[in-house]
Amino acid sequence: MPAIVTKNGKSRQKLDARAVKRRAERMLSDLELTKAELSVVLTNDDEIKILNARHRKKPKPTDVLAFPMDPTGEGPGGADGLLGDVVISVDTAARQARDHRHGLMDEVTHLLAHGILHLVGYDHRTDAEERRMNTAAARLVAVCGKPRRSRRTVATVAQRSRVTSRPR
Repeated sequence: MPAIVTKNGKSRQKLDARAVKRRAERMLSDLELTKAELSVVLTNDDEIKILNARHRKKPKPTDVLAFPMDPTGEGPGGADGLLGDVVISVDTAARQARDHRHGLMDEVTHLLAHGILHLVGYDHRTDAEERRMNTAAARLVAVCGKPRRSRRTVATVAQRSRVTSRPR
């Protein structure tokens, strides 16, 4: 089973974990990681705030965190093919979806793509890295069905990521 999706913490938002699992598996397939194992945790702002404070020294909620099993972030670690964990705050995703006038599942799909790409070695420390990551994220979102409907450009999507985007 390549993707495991769990819910941790109470969120006011309703989200179909099975749909998130299907999208994660489509993304893994597109990346040719069908044997890799991915853990996705859908949580709330309180829980992700604790993780963000512990691991990034930022005591505030964020939208997505990625924890690679391979500390180099270059791909599935070890012989067992464990990719890592993607943790998404459904509360933050819901606010961002409302702010950008698209659905919660669209936002979660984007955050899932962003997190998975971090697990396989993508980053956005430079403009070139950011363009490469945004292109890859758009492709992963597209393999999940309808493309994200938004008036924003791909560059604007990267600018609003409160988790990992570098300051502008």
